[in-house]
Amino acid sequence: MNIRTSVLALSGLLCTAFAVQAPAQETIKIGVNMPLTGPVAASGNYIANGARIAADRINAAGGVLGKKLELLIEDNKGNPTEAAAVAEKLISRDKVPVMMGAWSSTFTLAVMPKLMEHQVPMLVETSSSEKITRSGNPWIFRIAPTSSMEAKVFAQKLGNLPIKKAAFLVTNNDFGIGAAQEFSKALKERGVQIGITETMDPHAQDLSAQLSKLKATDADTIFVTSVVEQLTLVLRQAKALRMTQRIVTTGGSQAPDQLIQQAGSAANDSYHIVFFTPWFPEQAVNKDVAIALVDEWKKRGYNPSGLTEGFRGFDGILTIAEAIRIAGKAEPKAIQQAFWKVKVKGVNGDISFAKDGPASKESGQSTANVYMIQIKDGKVAPVSF
Repeated sequence: MNIRTSVLALSGLLCTAFAVQAPAQETIKIGVNMPLTGPVAASGNYIANGARIAADRINAAGGVLGKKLELLIEDNKGNPTEAAAVAEKLISRDKVPVMMGAWSSTFTLAVMPKLMEHQVPMLVETSSSEKITRSGNPWIFRIAPTSSMEAKVFAQKLGNLPIKKAAFLVTNNDFGIGAAQEFSKALKERGVQIGITETMDPHAQDLSAQLSKLKATDADTIFVTSVVEQLTLVLRQAKALRMTQRIVTTGGSQAPDQLIQQAGSAANDSYHIVFFTPWFPEQAVNKDVAIALVDEWKKRGYNPSGLTEGFRGFDGILTIAEAIRIAGKAEPKAIQQAFWKVKVKGVNGDISFAKDGPASKESGQSTANVYMIQIKDGKVAPVSF
């Protein structure tokens, strides 16, 4: 055997050895696309914390398909361009077979073309825009209620709030505009008069002009759609202007405990539509799951006010894990098909997906529970629907 042949033979043996020694994939990666920094960072981090609790719980029970879940949590910085870039990184570089994200409707809509391009499914845990499940993207599965779902449930229960005329103050994006449209439609069908709609930049620091216009109308109720940081400003400035209209916040992205802490007495008598009531977990449909999450959240020392967001990440990872289990392998197409078969007992109720969108290109939409609470004397109080 000459030197060249010996080298080739040795190379072959080394390649074989390395092939034998190379470990099989030890984890199943799940990409998480959240705003971890920027103006809505609190919400993104709360959801990430809920996701961690779910992953830890699943891993402690043996993982999925004999492997542990590995969350790759990336920061979209509260920006749609960054959200799309994060999705590209998670798919192309990290090779995740499934993702969760991207909090805001605007961020999620920016990510969706990436899902179509690479054919990777994404579980939507928060975004409420109707466009998300009706645009013909079969890689989308949403567990959060749409604005129309939220509006219809609220409108059906108007007996608790004698609303005659409604006006709106909403963020000038898909989240806010979509909510105003759907609530206007649902309320009008119930005989409520619809007044003006004022919009606000998501980062606005002064809303006195919009609030003054709303104060001057004959609307008895103002529906406000924004994030908790801006809702705090709305409540403070509404009190400073001595507004007498009832304020109802929508979208479930508020943290009433945080509003109480930061808005003080200005938060009193306001109403808030939420999708989980961590103050009363025993009232949840799946109370054992809800109580377990609340207990673990407290045990880890997480901010209690974050539970109204954090449950989304928890339910999202539970749902993804079940889809992977049903698929029998961590491959995008198999997981996408398996989402249609999942049945999960989540914090926000039973999770399963119905088809929504154009034929043969449907997205999945789960039916979520909707609740309402009121802030009274600096405390959260339930409102019976």
